[in-house]
Amino acid sequence: MIQLNDFLYGKMEFPQVFEDLLNTDALKRLAGVHQSGAIYLVNPDICHSRLEHAIGVMMLIRLLGGSELEQIAGLLHDVSHTAFSHVGDYVFDNTDENYHEQIFDEVVTNSEIPQVLNNHGYSIAQIVTGKFTILEQPLPLLCADRLDYTLRDGIYAGVFSRQRAKQFLSSIILKNGKIAVTTEADADWINLSFKKLNNEVFKLPLYLYANGKMAEIIKDFIKKGILTKGDLFKTDTMLLNKIRSNFAGYEAIKSIKQLRGFAEFMRNGAVPKVKDRTLNVLVA
Repeated sequence: MIQLNDFLYGKMEFPQVFEDLLNTDALKRLAGVHQSGAIYLVNPDICHSRLEHAIGVMMLIRLLGGSELEQIAGLLHDVSHTAFSHVGDYVFDNTDENYHEQIFDEVVTNSEIPQVLNNHGYSIAQIVTGKFTILEQPLPLLCADRLDYTLRDGIYAGVFSRQRAKQFLSSIILKNGKIAVTTEADADWINLSFKKLNNEVFKLPLYLYANGKMAEIIKDFIKKGILTKGDLFKTDTMLLNKIRSNFAGYEAIKSIKQLRGFAEFMRNGAVPKVKDRTLNVLVA
């Protein structure tokens, strides 16, 4: 058994399969991948990792009564994210922001994860082909993935308080296998919070600049042969160190932190196109 503690969901104990998965290189790497990409370079407060989110999704599924298999799927769902998360989408011109989903099967299959699952009576096919309705739902519905990143990102970005987020969690239930809330007031709050997060954080020019410039640097360095595509499947720090080992790269990363060329980039650069997203949460 392994005990995990999260500021949203509290302490929970999980069976050995979860400890073994968390000890794989694939999951350990996510601890070094920032959830919000290169934003932490311009706002150090937004520094949480993909692993923190993945564990949060797993715990939320447990909280809602989801099966052990769906909890495993929740823990693994972001394992194929590149370094700097959605910066990888911008590097590969993926306007749907789902590059990690496109390569999920390949990344997971070529990791230690299938063997760990086999050791505990599961198979990777169950994860790859399974339908997990608590974990994932199309917009504008709520799901564990969307809810955890909304609450977690919103807290780190200062959109709302940790106390308000935990208060909201007390109002969620499962209705026909989907997440619903028990009051109109809470439905209105999460819908508005999701909108604010998208408009005031994900689309904030400063943050678009940080992620867009990082993508620009990575693209350029891949073209010049300084980086390889494989470097994107390391941690943020390892990728940064390789970029900064080159003088031009060192100066380029420093320029992001110092906001050099911010106005010019927002006028003429490859500014990331963040998709419009809205929620329409079910009321039980």
